[in-house]
Amino acid sequence: MANLELVEENNDFIVVNKTSGRITEKSPFENNTVENQVFNHILKTKKKPYVGVIHRLDRVTSGVLIFAKKKSILVEFNSLFSTRKVQKTYLAIVKNKPEKTKGHLVNFLVKNNLEKRADIVQSKSKDSLDCRLTYNVIAQNDFGYLLEVKPKTGRFHQIRAQLSNIGLPIIGDEKYGSDIKYLPLSVCLHAWKLTYEDSSTKESKTFVAPLPKNKFWNFKSI
Repeated sequence: MANLELVEENNDFIVVNKTSGRITEKSPFENNTVENQVFNHILKTKKKPYVGVIHRLDRVTSGVLIFAKKKSILVEFNSLFSTRKVQKTYLAIVKNKPEKTKGHLVNFLVKNNLEKRADIVQSKSKDSLDCRLTYNVIAQNDFGYLLEVKPKTGRFHQIRAQLSNIGLPIIGDEKYGSDIKYLPLSVCLHAWKLTYEDSSTKESKTFVAPLPKNKFWNFKSI
């Protein structure tokens, strides 16, 4: 069981680097969730910890997660996320070489509840949602190409589905077409940075989650 990896902590919130393979929120079916870990961490210094889940990452994804220590902070961050004043930057490793080193993808996405995946469709419908992201190839190693990805919308599995749609399934992501094995219950998708404007100081804040420590993520330029 991996220990909780702290990125930053203060009286208002705690920022952690989530390990892939673990779910974000408490669950009646699993004990070792990130929320449980954060609760137990705060419990060491506070008798009645408050843990507010501000946002989530898929089980298969690693990276930066913020949890509120106060209800008021949860409300504040919820407002930032709902008004799209938070920019997330992901890193994804793909085996295939992208045709373009930079790209802006715009698609229509339908959530496939039966197969628990997102399907890209050709035209807008009552069930579809628009999804947009930009990507930039920033490094290469023996396993593939490292993409910096900035989603402009927050749709279910959108990075995984949109990259797969242009022939770039993320390494380890068998659900979306990858033929390379990675870690159990994990894909090579990492929530690298999270940036927002502090409402009181109006200063831009960025939290960075260190890359996973395995051979796939060995890039000299990162």
